[in-house]
Amino acid sequence: MTTHTINDEQLEFLLSDLLEWYGYDFTDYTRASLKRRVNRLFGLDKFVSFAEFRYRLQTDPIYFKRFVEQITVNVTEMFRDPEFYSALRKEVLPNLGTYPMIRIWLAGCSTGEEAYSMAILLHEHNLLQKALIYATDLNPAVLERAGRGTFPLAYMKQYSENYIGSGGKNDFSAYYTANYNSAKFDDLFRSKIIFSTHNLVSDHSFNEFQLILCRNVLIYFERNLQAKVLELFDNSLESLGYLALGSKETIDFTSIAKVYKRIPGQKIWRKRSS
Repeated sequence: MTTHTINDEQLEFLLSDLLEWYGYDFTDYTRASLKRRVNRLFGLDKFVSFAEFRYRLQTDPIYFKRFVEQITVNVTEMFRDPEFYSALRKEVLPNLGTYPMIRIWLAGCSTGEEAYSMAILLHEHNLLQKALIYATDLNPAVLERAGRGTFPLAYMKQYSENYIGSGGKNDFSAYYTANYNSAKFDDLFRSKIIFSTHNLVSDHSFNEFQLILCRNVLIYFERNLQAKVLELFDNSLESLGYLALGSKETIDFTSIAKVYKRIPGQKIWRKRSS
């Protein structure tokens, strides 16, 4: 039996189609990663030809939602990279505490684990009451899941270990209610998170923030799109605000780098006073 896959030329056709049909622009995503994800979905849903796959995407908006979910979802977990959260505790939160109102943008929030981690961090530093976390993603399906604040109970052991590694001193299980196979996080945290769609490729700045986190999203973009998105973050960040990226991401190649100072050992930069 022949295994069909989508080739480079077909992928380009598809990207052009999606921009025309739905206004979603994937053209500046890195091709290797995109092709791998598209072919995974193509095989998973047992399409026999590119024409069939293309027709389904064109005529079935519900299937297109599935496509977006599969192509854009990033693997995440609560307090992932505990040393990063430890740095937030020590280097960033004490300064955020000096503001009368704290606005945080979490771009590419996926299913919400990072947003709830951030809310717990703020709570433990007595800052949650004066904070708002704007958690955005391109993908409406993951935002709906994130908004429920419910995660598989089986994940809690790993999340608890990450939490302790980040410097957490409390009983992690006090932050959620276990119900059969799921864990629902306290409404106190959910009430401080605004989940909404935002497309980093085409949408504009929507507020001024003291902290912007966009971790492990830019690695899927070509260099020119990375620069465009980083400029968007710069325009959205207050003077003396913080920008946090993933472990393989940097601002060093951009024109904005000169107005930022990096926290040693971390992918966290502080914007210099203007």
